[in-house]
Amino acid sequence: MLLYKCGIVFHICIRFYSEEEMPNNSIFYERTGKTQIKYLSEHFPVVVITGARQVGKSTLVKEFAAEKGGIQYVTLDYPILRNLAKTDPELFLQQYTTPVIIDEIQYAPELLPYIKIRIDENRTNGMYYLTGSQMFRLMKHVSESLAGRAGILQLFGLSRAEILGYTECPFLPKNIVTQSEEKVPETITSVFDKIYRGSFPQMIVDEKITPDAYFGEYLQTYLERDIRELVEIKKERKFLQFLSCVAARTGQELNLSDIAKDVEIDTKTVDNWLSLLVTSGIVILLQPYSGNTIKRIVKRPKLFMMDTGLACYLGLWNNPRALEISAQAGNLFETYVISEIIKTYTNHGIDIRSRFSYYRDNNGKEIDLLIEENGVLYPIEIKKSVNPGKDALKNFTILETLNKTIGKGCVISLSQMIIPLDFNNMLIPISEI
Repeated sequence: MLLYKCGIVFHICIRFYSEEEMPNNSIFYERTGKTQIKYLSEHFPVVVITGARQVGKSTLVKEFAAEKGGIQYVTLDYPILRNLAKTDPELFLQQYTTPVIIDEIQYAPELLPYIKIRIDENRTNGMYYLTGSQMFRLMKHVSESLAGRAGILQLFGLSRAEILGYTECPFLPKNIVTQSEEKVPETITSVFDKIYRGSFPQMIVDEKITPDAYFGEYLQTYLERDIRELVEIKKERKFLQFLSCVAARTGQELNLSDIAKDVEIDTKTVDNWLSLLVTSGIVILLQPYSGNTIKRIVKRPKLFMMDTGLACYLGLWNNPRALEISAQAGNLFETYVISEIIKTYTNHGIDIRSRFSYYRDNNGKEIDLLIEENGVLYPIEIKKSVNPGKDALKNFTILETLNKTIGKGCVISLSQMIIPLDFNNMLIPISEI
């Protein structure tokens, strides 16, 4: 296609993907989110796939396009196309008949009002597929321009089910009845090998790439292409030190003052920088459970890195065997379990913000995770041991003081089998997530 703009002729290559042409790293793992993209495309004119950089957004939507057929692809990574999209969005959109994938849409939010106009003129489901990694900026513009017109999928790294090749369902204790024959039991060695490498697709596909090589480049790209566009970072060294302090606190309650003290910056800066990590999909904050009958709840959220491999790299761990016997092992095990449970929901398009929480009061009584569904609370404890025993359930009794229906609970551990602990709670192997 030739595109004429201000007397200059641009040669633009429009890609139509077939299964034979798919990039090599797309054929190894079936992404659960592909089913969700299909569902959203049948009900919304626009499908937005958002998430951290390099979690596989582009590969996923290209794979969907290859199976569906007839979907064009364009990326705003190319400076010429990006400039055209920003300066003349109407002309840019004229070049592409729908359905079309527009990759890295955050670089040209100017397109979104024009996409809205085109949708309102001829509303058809599955017209535009937009991907972007700067979630705060992207979702702000989507909510302003495409309210009611866009279905949204938040994507994280590969889940256990995607890596190991079994069917993925949103995790809930009541749904775990019998041991799955397709799921291989885990050992502490196999689990910490997974924790150490994390869930970014390239770290899974390329078994020979080292965390130092991958995450070093990843952080540089993140700093240069995302952070500097969102906020002015005058001291890159301070921001990297901040990242390391956050990673060291994964699985712990958030304390802005402690981080500010360690990095030697003010708490307002910590809060601003942390919001970048959250909106970039690198960190998730698990809010404390709030209910009218709880009198002594701790109000600080818990902080979790969504990729344990990145957390290990920032924490200067270069050996999974040393990691599994370290003081940090319990927090990273909990981080791994929490992030994997979250993926089982987000991969199905379910927003976890209103249904996931944790409990901890001023007496130190804590429940690692509460999942609320249809007015029922399901308590979950996470223990890095093979047989934690009934003592792991001791804090579940505090839920009896709430004006809530309490569902079946569980303790997720390194157990090799499902074991009933009492009438309403059981021990569940991590392999069942």
